[in-house]
Amino acid sequence: MAETRGTDFGDARSREQGVIMSTAGVNAWFVREVLPLEPVLMTYLRHHWPNQSDIEDLRQEVYARVYMAAKQKIPQPVKPFLFTVARNLLINQARAAQVVPIEAAGDFEAFAVAADIPAPDRAVIARDELRRLQAALDSLPPRCREAVILGRIEGLSGREIAARMNVGAPTVTEHLEHGMRLLANLLYGELPNAGNRK
Repeated sequence: MAETRGTDFGDARSREQGVIMSTAGVNAWFVREVLPLEPVLMTYLRHHWPNQSDIEDLRQEVYARVYMAAKQKIPQPVKPFLFTVARNLLINQARAAQVVPIEAAGDFEAFAVAADIPAPDRAVIARDELRRLQAALDSLPPRCREAVILGRIEGLSGREIAARMNVGAPTVTEHLEHGMRLLANLLYGELPNAGNRK
């Protein structure tokens, strides 16, 4: 059942049931439901695609795919559908390029949460946590810091750390344990021997 021009804006029941609409109805739906989501869509695309010069083209391709799908059946709810289309487009683009940028590869997990883009405050909190971690690492004694970075960040084995630091395996274990204890205290609790650190 196609909507007529007179009901393009008013027949919410039909839209919710995902009926096939006339071209005028799809146009009105697109303007009313999809275009207001452009700011969050652009933020999403900028965040998840490394080549910023592609963003405008990607947006247009997302719009074209959403519009074509809506001509068959109006998707409900709109926002999750829009971001699913965007996520799938980015994945296809990365595959087609046959070179997956490190940023994109690390972020495919985040694509699954496309329906609700994390609020800007979450990004600020994450950056603040990284700054706290860096400050805590910087405050460790040099040998402990080196052992923690090599073992917990670079993923080297105890033997590899010992060779790199030119010390024995028991010393590496001691540095790692002491460094991780200090980090935990700095990040999650009060450091009992704060005076000894300085």
